[in-house]
Amino acid sequence: MKRIVSVSLGSSRRNSKAAVTILDEEVTVERIGTDGSMERAIALIRELDGQVDAFGMGGIDMYLHAGGRRYAFRDARRIAAAATRSPIVDGSGLKNTLERRAVEWVDRHLMPLRGKRVLMTAGVDRFGMAEALDAVGADVVYGDVMFGLGMSIPIRRIETLQMAARVLLPVITQLPFTWLYPTGSKQESYQPRFEEYYQWADVIAGDWLYIRRHAPDRLPGKTILTNTVTPADVEWMKQAGVATLVTTTPNLCGRSFGTNVMEGLIVAMAGRKPEELRPADYEEWLDRIGFTPRVEHFSAASPRGAVGD
Repeated sequence: MKRIVSVSLGSSRRNSKAAVTILDEEVTVERIGTDGSMERAIALIRELDGQVDAFGMGGIDMYLHAGGRRYAFRDARRIAAAATRSPIVDGSGLKNTLERRAVEWVDRHLMPLRGKRVLMTAGVDRFGMAEALDAVGADVVYGDVMFGLGMSIPIRRIETLQMAARVLLPVITQLPFTWLYPTGSKQESYQPRFEEYYQWADVIAGDWLYIRRHAPDRLPGKTILTNTVTPADVEWMKQAGVATLVTTTPNLCGRSFGTNVMEGLIVAMAGRKPEELRPADYEEWLDRIGFTPRVEHFSAASPRGAVGD
């Protein structure tokens, strides 16, 4: 039996565990939150090191990919260094492959995305998704400056986002990660911002916690394209009037686990070091396992907003 454990800086209230069979092999996947404590995350990884087939690093990115370049977070390196026997991954390998495929799958099988209005709350966090949305012809507003810096500056071209990433990421990745992304109890606090862009969009895409943190109470008729959601998150979407949920990772026992967990699963199944796996290798394993997006329909679509008309 393979065992994958995601050690997350996020809230322990989002902890979950599932047992599944993949390619005729039993696999357990588990998410353990440390409520924002980096020291607890490091201690837990050291405790389980060598006892698990792979770690996922949750609630923090090791790498951000933008414009063909890769940038490493200083804080994430500290956490990763705690694992000396079991491989540890942050999900960036799947953000660059699985999430591109998810956008293409939605475009082919669920709804044509050309011309669809998409609010992506943060593109640099999920550059594969950001580039894929541009490639299929969606009308995208990238909210990195709006939601990251609180400035009403929507980015409307992928080239502009790439340029901003090249300038800002070398500096941003050296800052404390907690300045940039909600960890621990902050994941359960909400600061609605730029509601007009949420209401303008047909599709709201990106990291779920970032989407939820800044979302208004009502999102009638919207499609959410995201990653990790719990049953409580799904219930909130229903109450908010969301029409359709699409997660880039599959439903495992009622929960969509993060890309870090799914990447850890592939690394464990492949029996190889993460640095040995190229994008083509991830693509091959995704085909073998047969991962497809999770889709749930909640209600009939409502008229979209008018911002930008």
